[in-house]
Amino acid sequence: MSGLIARAAAALHGSRLTLALTGAGISVESGIPDFRSAAGLWARYDPAEYATIEAFLQDPRKVWAMLREMDQLIAQARPNPAHLGLAELERLGWLDQIITQNVDNLHQAAGAARVIEYHGNAGTLSCPGCGRSYRAAAKRKEAVPRCRCGMVLKPDVVFFGEDIPAAALERSFQLASAAEALLLVGTSAEVAPANTIPVLAKERGAIIIEINLERTPLTDSLTDIFLEGPAAATIPALVAELKKMKPKAGN
Repeated sequence: MSGLIARAAAALHGSRLTLALTGAGISVESGIPDFRSAAGLWARYDPAEYATIEAFLQDPRKVWAMLREMDQLIAQARPNPAHLGLAELERLGWLDQIITQNVDNLHQAAGAARVIEYHGNAGTLSCPGCGRSYRAAAKRKEAVPRCRCGMVLKPDVVFFGEDIPAAALERSFQLASAAEALLLVGTSAEVAPANTIPVLAKERGAIIIEINLERTPLTDSLTDIFLEGPAAATIPALVAELKKMKPKAGN
C-alpha cells in the first residue's frame, strides 16, 4: 500500500487541477450508514414511498418519519479524518474542489471551503409555499416542522424525481473537463448524473485515484490507482506523503 500511496501523492503533486468526488462511504465512519446498506434507511423505508418528491408532496407527514431519523443521524455526526484530510489538502493547495453526493455538511464542518453539493444540504429547510428558509436545528423539536405560513417544510435536499441543481451540474462538468487528477472517495459513482464525472475526467486525460473499502465497477474500467481501505486511514496517509514533497507553488 505504501507504494500506491506514493504513486497517488505523486499524481496529486503533479496535477494542476485536482477534484474529489465523495459519496456515502466517506461518512460511514462518522456514524452515518450508507442508505443502501443493511443498516441504512432504505432497509426500513422504501425509497419509492419515502424518498421521491411525489411522495413528499402527497403526504409530507409520512415522509417526515424517515426524514426525522435522517436528521438525527446527521445531527450527531462529526467529521472524521477523511473529511479533515480533504480539507487539509484544499488548504495546502493540493485539492481544488470537492464534489459531494452527501447532504450531511461534514466537508464544510471539517473546514473545506470549495464544496459542490450535488444533492443539497440537510442543514436547512425551505417552505414549498412561501419560500421561507429555516435552519434544521431550529426545528428539531417539531416532529413535523412547519413554516410560519402553516405549510410542512422540506429539507433542502434533492429527492428522487427532482433535478440536480443546474449550477452544481454545470460547474462539476466544467471542472471534470479540466481536471488532471480525480479522487473518488467512498463512492462507486454508479448513480446518474454523478457517474458521468469520472468518465468525463478520464476522457480528458485525468488520473483517477479511487479510495474504497472494496473494488467497484470503476476499479477495472477507469481507475488508475486503487487504494483499498477505509478513507479515514487512507486520506491522512496521502496527506502525510504529500507533506514530504516540495510545497505547491503559491503555498
